[in-house]
Amino acid sequence: MNDIFAFAAMTVVGFCLGAMFFAVLWWTTNKGLTSNQPVLWFAGSFFGRTIVLLVSLYYLCNADWHRLIACLIGFTVARMILLRILPSQSLQRGRP
Repeated sequence: MNDIFAFAAMTVVGFCLGAMFFAVLWWTTNKGLTSNQPVLWFAGSFFGRTIVLLVSLYYLCNADWHRLIACLIGFTVARMILLRILPSQSLQRGRP
């Protein structure tokens, strides 16, 4: 029974990490497109998001592949939900 709760908790943690990752990516894209130095926005965001994600997964999963799978499931669900919620800039600008 504890395994089910641990799996559910790690799925929620993965969802939160995914929501943070993709929300910051969306925010960076909006800021980077209007910035005078977009390379700093995109490179800084990439390294920041990646480091936070990998360090969080390393410490939270604690070398247990079951926890890693649960986190990745939550991460993927967050991506699918945020793709539906956040507006797409390419559609608003009329690009194909």
